[in-house]
Amino acid sequence: MQQARLSVDPAFVVAPINRRVFGSFVEHMGRCVYTGIYEPGHPTADDDGLRGDVLDLVRELGVTTIRYPGGNFVSGYRWEDGVGPVQDRPTRLDPAWRTIESNEFGLNEFMRWARKAGVEPMLAMNLGTRGLQEAVDLLEYTNHPGGTALSDLRIRHGATDPHDVRIWCLGNEMDGPWQLGHKSADDYGRLAAVTARAMRQFDPHLELVACGSSSRAMPTFGAWEATVLEHTYEVVDHISAHAYYQLHGDDHASFLASAVDMDRFIDQVTATADHVGARLGSDRRIDVSFDEWNVWYLEELMDGRGGLPQDWTVAPRTSEEPYTVLDAVVVGSLLITLLRHADRVTAASQAQLVNTISAIRTEPGGPAWRQTIFHPFALTARHARGTVLDVRLDAPTLATERYGPVPVLDPVATYDADDGRLTVLVVNRHPSEEVSFSTSLHGFGGGTLVEAVVLADKDLTAVNTQDDPDRVVPREHPDASVRDGTLSARLPPASWSMLVLEVG
Repeated sequence: MQQARLSVDPAFVVAPINRRVFGSFVEHMGRCVYTGIYEPGHPTADDDGLRGDVLDLVRELGVTTIRYPGGNFVSGYRWEDGVGPVQDRPTRLDPAWRTIESNEFGLNEFMRWARKAGVEPMLAMNLGTRGLQEAVDLLEYTNHPGGTALSDLRIRHGATDPHDVRIWCLGNEMDGPWQLGHKSADDYGRLAAVTARAMRQFDPHLELVACGSSSRAMPTFGAWEATVLEHTYEVVDHISAHAYYQLHGDDHASFLASAVDMDRFIDQVTATADHVGARLGSDRRIDVSFDEWNVWYLEELMDGRGGLPQDWTVAPRTSEEPYTVLDAVVVGSLLITLLRHADRVTAASQAQLVNTISAIRTEPGGPAWRQTIFHPFALTARHARGTVLDVRLDAPTLATERYGPVPVLDPVATYDADDGRLTVLVVNRHPSEEVSFSTSLHGFGGGTLVEAVVLADKDLTAVNTQDDPDRVVPREHPDASVRDGTLSARLPPASWSMLVLEVG
C-alpha cells in the first residue's frame, strides 16, 4: 500500500476562511428557478410560492451567498421586467438558453427567498446588451432607502426596506463569443471601469467583481485579465474565474486530478493581477471570485446543441446531471483547492443550486433530494472554519494523461482556535488503490478524533435518485484513528474523507 504523510502545525497559516467561499448560484436556466426554488401550488410552498423542502435543503447545504440571476441569462436580461405586479410583467425570449421567460420570479421574489434561506445576495448586472445607466438604475432601485423615483418604485412594489446588496458582478463571461454583447477585453474593461466608478459615487463601500476568463482554456486567458485590470484595478475588488470539469471517456485518474487545473488557474490569475498592480504602482490587492465552478458534462450539452432545446420552451429540463460518486469526489477536491487558496479566493459560487448542474434535485409537485455532490459541500461548509493551515504533503505521485504526475492525495486542513477543532479534508485520487495516510498532532499537543466520514463506493457510477435518494451518502470511516499523537487512516480509492479532531 502507498504511504503518505501530512505535516500540520497551527503556527503556519494561509489565511482566515471567508465564508463567501461557500456560495452557490441561481440562474434562470432550466428548472433552477421554476419548479426548483419556486413552485406555487407545491405541497410545501409558502405564501410566496417558495418550496419549503428546497429551503430546508439549502439551509442544510450551508451555502452563504447566492449569485443571481446569471450566468449567460443576465446578458440579455432587463431587470425591470421582473419587478412590479406579476400580471403586468412581460414574457420574453431568452436567447442564452433558447427558452421563454415569464418573469413571474424576479428581483424582489429572489430577495424574499434569500432572506428565508439565510443567504447573502450577490447580484450580477447586464453589461452585455445594456450599460451604465441601467446599472445605476438597478443599484438605486435595490439599495436606496427611499425618496427617489426608483427607490419609491421599489417601495410601491412591496419592498419597503432597501435590499442593501453589498457585492455586485459587472457582467458575466464577457470574454465568451457565446455571450450576448460579447466584447473585447479593452471594450469591456472600459465599460466595467466607468460602471464601477459610477456605482462607487452612489456607495463607495460596495464590493465589485470584474469579469475574468470563463475558462483557463480560453485563447485570451491571461491577456484578458491583464487588459481588463489595466482599466479597473483601482475600482474593483475581485476578478472572476469560471471552470467546469468532466470525465473524458474512462480517464478516471485525470478527472480525479481536475483540481490541479483549478490550482493553476488561481495561481495564474493572481500572478497576472499582481503584475498589473505592480505596473500601476498600486498598493491594492485584487482577489478572486471563483463564482462559477462545478462538474458539468458541457461537451455533451453543446455537441450539436445537445441538451439545449431546439424551440422556445418554458423551464425545460436542461443539464440535470445525475451526479455520480466520482463526480462527488471531484467536487470535494475542488472545494479543497478553493480553501487552499483562502488568501486570494474570497468568494466562490458552485453552479448551480437546484436541478440544473445542481446539488439539489426536485420533481414538480414531488420530492426534493440530495445529489451525491451535496454531501462534500455540506460537510465542508459545516466543519471547515477558522483559518486554513499551510500544510506540507509527502506522498507518491499518480500519472495522469491530462496533468502529468500529480500527488496521489489532495489535502487541506482548517483550524478553529476558538473551538479547538482541527478539520482535515483529503481526497485519494488513485482510482483503484488504497493509500495509507498519517499526520502528527504534536504541534497541537495531541488530539481526539470526534468525527470521521468517507464518501466512496465500489460502484463509481452510483447516483442518488428520487426512488433511492440515499444510495450514496458519507459513511463512518472504517479505518481512522488517533494513537500516540498521530492521526492515521486508510483512504479507499477514489474517495473523499473528512476527519474532525478536538485538539489542544
